[in-house]
Amino acid sequence: MNIAPSAIVDPRAQIHSTAKIGHFCVIGPDVVLEEGVELYNNVTLLGITTIKAHTTIFPYATLGTIPQDLKYEGESSKLIIGEHNLIREYCMINPGTKGGGNQTIIGNHNLLMAYVHVAHDCKIGDHCILANGVTLAGHIEIGDHVNIGGLTAIHQFTRIAKGCMVAGASALGRDVPPYCNAEGNRAFIRGLNRYRMRKLLERSEIDFISVLYKKLFDLKDTSIRNNALKILEQYPDNPHAQEICNFVLQSNRGIAIKEGYFQDEEAT
Repeated sequence: MNIAPSAIVDPRAQIHSTAKIGHFCVIGPDVVLEEGVELYNNVTLLGITTIKAHTTIFPYATLGTIPQDLKYEGESSKLIIGEHNLIREYCMINPGTKGGGNQTIIGNHNLLMAYVHVAHDCKIGDHCILANGVTLAGHIEIGDHVNIGGLTAIHQFTRIAKGCMVAGASALGRDVPPYCNAEGNRAFIRGLNRYRMRKLLERSEIDFISVLYKKLFDLKDTSIRNNALKILEQYPDNPHAQEICNFVLQSNRGIAIKEGYFQDEEAT
């Protein structure tokens, strides 16, 4: 175990023998650091916080302090951060509240750049990149392989599905279905994230999803929910149709689409 002499580590904390803790770090009694976790100097970890294997946390990050939510009443809640994450300088991540399942969860292989804020009860998947200054309000859900540009703010309870990209300096207040690009203040879906689709999908799958979105976002004399129901009837056994259309039907905040904004020239 490599703990700098100036670090303050509560003796009740569970620290793996291979973890590294830099100068002037503060580690609370209910913190768990698993194999290969590395903390640079001046990192603060409090609350019931688990950092899983081989995650690296950079200077002045503060994780596990109580939620910035006036409804929080001191209930026991958790922050769970997965494996192989990079959490850069001045990030702040809060645990959950009783209104959101009492836990904030971050998956594996994510990059949170400097000054990212992840509020209470958020859930972030795997292989995501949140650029500098991204701000997540409470109860946000982000799928796998999502990129969010710098200085973007996202409203509470918003969902961003897998494979999406949100452009920098956006303000997103509605849900974004799988593989879409969103941009603007307020952000709307502009097209498909074909870069990510080519990394994750076969050509035939990309073509199918492209046509599906053209049908889904054809809003003349109908609604996106009606379109989703029709597509589910048309393709009851297709996993992409099921995933995308059910995401739309389960949306509480609505989908970030505006008629005439969606453009995908490769779809036929």
